[in-house]
Amino acid sequence: MATEQWFVEPLPPGPGETPPPGDLEPGAQPCGDTSWSASPGGPGNPPEAEPEDVQGQLPEASTATPSPEPLAPGPGPAPPRLPLDTMFSPITEQLRYLLKKADDFQSYLLYSRDRVQKEQLAKAMPTFLQMCEPYFLYLEAAARSVPPIYGALQELVRKGLLEISQQLTLRLEQLVLMYASFGFVDLEDTDPLSISCFFCGRFSISPSHEVSIFRYCAPAAYTASRFPRYLYKKMRWNLEATPEPSSGGQDSHVDYYFLCYRDTWEDTGKSPANSCPQIQKLWSIGRWVPLGPPDDDLYSWILCPQPPGDYQQLLTIGFEEPSHMLATDLLVQILTGQAGPARPPSATGPAAWAAQGS
Repeated sequence: MATEQWFVEPLPPGPGETPPPGDLEPGAQPCGDTSWSASPGGPGNPPEAEPEDVQGQLPEASTATPSPEPLAPGPGPAPPRLPLDTMFSPITEQLRYLLKKADDFQSYLLYSRDRVQKEQLAKAMPTFLQMCEPYFLYLEAAARSVPPIYGALQELVRKGLLEISQQLTLRLEQLVLMYASFGFVDLEDTDPLSISCFFCGRFSISPSHEVSIFRYCAPAAYTASRFPRYLYKKMRWNLEATPEPSSGGQDSHVDYYFLCYRDTWEDTGKSPANSCPQIQKLWSIGRWVPLGPPDDDLYSWILCPQPPGDYQQLLTIGFEEPSHMLATDLLVQILTGQAGPARPPSATGPAAWAAQGS
């Protein structure tokens, strides 16, 4: 793939603005503090430049999937074991690069006085999120796919990969929310041009079933009409079932699962100030059950801003929001029948194919 430099040339400084000190390099090291604050930089250290053409090619470092050493030995004599830091080095280098780019977007938003340039950078935000997709694909597939890419991953390595994925996910969520607070990005779930959620990985749980992960930047009502009442979604998983060649030509099918919370204080009619803060949000994982419009009624679909759907609750988590990594772990347990009372959504759902992968 042809590539070009992500930041092409320095932006003209605004009135009374100090020119940037140097150029960005893909290998540049960002600040070491990963406890991200709202203002990681300062007025004296803005990002140097921005993409001139938001439709341009992506940087090489963002589209190339890291190629670490195999995490498990293949057949034959076992090679000498590498330290964990050495195995993770290519992965963490890519993480630092993407986090540095996120810092540049944030700092320019906070300290640039040029609104036009800020709007151009906001238009480049979807492209930046796409830059991160190959990295998310590698992390989630290497850690969760069955069978894993490099054989049987040890739990320590699996956890390390997923923690890196979670760190980048939360950083991107924070960045999009900041741009939304300045009015440069729309988070409306019913707007197809908004950034209400973003893709953050895909993995397989059987030869014919793949799960894609999406993170909502801000809690969104479960449906446009808010039915079920007071239910808000924070994550979505698309479970895509690809039929086997011997199945007689059946079409692919997608089920949708959500991490949601319900505002329990709204059920009681009390205001948040008069409610116990520990019981305001009850978190759960459930499946989307479509309620209409009818499949054969095209005009009803056109006129419907968001199709209504019921919520088949599969697992109640509690009053504390689960981490991005834990929520996906719980979903996998549901789909593979390891989560106790969870039931398969259909006859062709997990009960049918979990046995195939065993």
